[in-house]
Amino acid sequence: MKKKIKNSVARRFKVTKTGKVLFAHQNAGHHKAAKNKRVNRRHNVPGVLSEAFSKKVKRMLGYL
Repeated sequence: MKKKIKNSVARRFKVTKTGKVLFAHQNAGHHKAAKNKRVNRRHNVPGVLSEAFSKKVKRMLGYL
């Protein structure tokens, strides 16, 4: 049977060409004026998952 991917995982994570798994930071949606400017800047840069979590995410996306 064809392996189905988890669509919820596919919306939240992105796999780069080198195999890194990127994610968007939480708490970056609204009320930005009340938050620290340094924190708001860090929300713009995507985060990189660790190897253990990226292996699980890749399996759910059908890469492994």
